[in-house]
Amino acid sequence: MRSSSSHRPFRRLGAVLATAGLVVSACGGSDDSEPAAEPAAESASEPASEPAEEPAGDDTLGETETDVTLPPDDDADSIFGGTLRYGLEADVNGLNPTSSALAASGLMMANAVYDTLAVYDENDVSTPHLAESFTPNDTLTTWTMKLREGITFHDGTPLNAEAVLVNFNAQRGDPLVGLAIMPFFPADDTAAIAVDDLTIEFNVNFPIADFGAILTGQLGMVASPTWIAAAKEDPTLNQAPVGTGPFVFDSRSEDSVTRFVRNEEWWGGDVYLDAVEFYPVTDGDDRNNLLFNGDLDALHTTNQASIIDLVDNADYQSIIDDTGEESYAMMNTAIPPFDDIRARQALAHASPIEEYVELIGLGVSRRATQRFTPESINYNPDLVQVGNDPDTAAALVAEYCAERGEETNPLLGTTTCTDGKINVELQWSGPSVVQTRIAELLDEAWSVGFNVTFQELPQDAHVLQTAIGQYNVNTWRQFGSPDVWTDNVWLICATINPAGLSLNWPRNCDEERDALLFQATAMSDLEARAEVLKQAEALTNEAFTYVFFTHTTWVNSFADNVRGVCDHTSPDGVKMRCAVSGRTWFSKVWIE
Repeated sequence: MRSSSSHRPFRRLGAVLATAGLVVSACGGSDDSEPAAEPAAESASEPASEPAEEPAGDDTLGETETDVTLPPDDDADSIFGGTLRYGLEADVNGLNPTSSALAASGLMMANAVYDTLAVYDENDVSTPHLAESFTPNDTLTTWTMKLREGITFHDGTPLNAEAVLVNFNAQRGDPLVGLAIMPFFPADDTAAIAVDDLTIEFNVNFPIADFGAILTGQLGMVASPTWIAAAKEDPTLNQAPVGTGPFVFDSRSEDSVTRFVRNEEWWGGDVYLDAVEFYPVTDGDDRNNLLFNGDLDALHTTNQASIIDLVDNADYQSIIDDTGEESYAMMNTAIPPFDDIRARQALAHASPIEEYVELIGLGVSRRATQRFTPESINYNPDLVQVGNDPDTAAALVAEYCAERGEETNPLLGTTTCTDGKINVELQWSGPSVVQTRIAELLDEAWSVGFNVTFQELPQDAHVLQTAIGQYNVNTWRQFGSPDVWTDNVWLICATINPAGLSLNWPRNCDEERDALLFQATAMSDLEARAEVLKQAEALTNEAFTYVFFTHTTWVNSFADNVRGVCDHTSPDGVKMRCAVSGRTWFSKVWIE
């Protein structure tokens, strides 16, 4: 039985609607799939279900308060020992930062085994981590990074400039991960140059005011170059990562459990836990129950019903964050019918925004009109997300079908219109009960002007189909980085490859928007930058490529005896942000 203490939830959710909870796709998934296996106390081999993720929200119904910190444990005596069992919303197909597509769950596991070159402080500004310093030239187009001395990878390989270059070039050469690098750097060898054993000069394509922000996530994770070379020859090694982080890889049973053990020689100081184990449990209720029954010590979730149960329970500590990631429907502008803005406008007008917010948001997550929350300095209050307007939708569909109804939808192999309605396929990742409900909700509303067919795919396949442009419309969860430029890669023209993989998922190129985004990237004055970003956001709104539903609410919950969750600092003593989009860190965590 867990005792109460001062480490209780610091925020409660009010005005909770007693409606059934639904949750949308994050990076293409849901948190309410088939039941997963139950983890054992120290080891587990039971299979978990297919990975999937989730989202939700509204500006008027919810009273969610965001807090991404917990009370410090500085007054307590840290204890060595114990295994932390963490419930994830999904698994990943590999843990190689140079080639794996790491969504929230993958990044959570990666945080145990890898360190990043930079981290976000509690004010969302990058600060050096593996790096000792970042120094720009006068034009902000050359950044010189100096590494800290004496750091080694888990296999004994030294961390030096050459190791960073091996990671950089491996990421740049990967078909998908490389797309996130391409806009920043020249294509030739001048992009990154080793000045000496611990110094790298990065040359970028345009002025960047906060270069370190690029290196706070996957692009900043540094794996052993020895291991990278071995994994290239033997891809199974992608499941057994080698980094510099506080924990060393021990074992992995994909879709079941991944285990890391304490790095006794971690450069960052003492690591208190003996081990941390990650369990993918795709059903939100199942994940909560495992925590409540003592079979897990912590979890993350975006499932609204699960969040209500967690935050209202005084025996658990909950980090609440709805400052990022938006849930939306996204349209592919590269092929009919959504290459025509009238079809996109029709789908937006037909979308059941109010119903979605009420039935899915459950008073937990807030309505979204754009990729920024109302608290953000970049929020544009003039933007409106249209919806719940079937008459306008029907008129736009009639106009489209009269003009283009006999053309071919290449995805479906049918005409773009049948019986006066536009033919489209709605795609999502699963298996997921909740995603199916969402599809049914959208289908009912969209039927005013659309003949909707469904395609449910495993998460990895869903991501790939989206990246190669083989979809009409899908549900998704995206954006939400503390630094806006790292989100801009999802919007700019340079990340569109007409013949292959793209990171600009809708494949919508707007050169005017690009110019504004690049302008903003060079600006240090946050208020002036915000005005530019508001203009860019208005252009996204006018393109009708996204139907924004809600701001995702992420909650990381910990049993009451887990300590040190938010006690992480950089090597220079800068307090780090505790949680970012569902992921946190474990280097200073201990169990009472």
